[in-house]
Amino acid sequence: MNLHELSPAAGSNTRAYRKGRGPGSGNGKTAGRGHKGQWARSGGGVRVGFEGGQMPLARRLPKRGFHNIFAKPLEAINVSALEKFEDGSVVTVQDMLEKGVLSKCQYGVKILGNGTITKKLTVQASAFSESAKKKIVAAGGRWEVV
Repeated sequence: MNLHELSPAAGSNTRAYRKGRGPGSGNGKTAGRGHKGQWARSGGGVRVGFEGGQMPLARRLPKRGFHNIFAKPLEAINVSALEKFEDGSVVTVQDMLEKGVLSKCQYGVKILGNGTITKKLTVQASAFSESAKKKIVAAGGRWEVV
């Protein structure tokens, strides 16, 4: 195969659709904008969410509470999921991802206290619930905030 023999797959390249280039093109004269009206004008149309003067949906719906747009939500894992690890090992976020305990971790992990843990582990995570701390220590392990 040489460079001059390369070509795109059949049907992948379509010709540019040239609007407003005469009646023979099938889309001449008004170029698909119809006759007159707001949408036929250059710069015409309305902003996103505009409902023709009616009170917009975003303003009709009640607003409640506070949503922190800067929040960095942690992934939650129960202590029962840590049973997959060998006794006496150090468990990090990377280990959890490799074992399949976690599928993703963008900001960090919080260990929650649901279930039981029997193995002596050193668990490193962003946060721990009080019950998770007690269960890890009761099993002979340690918890570390990283």
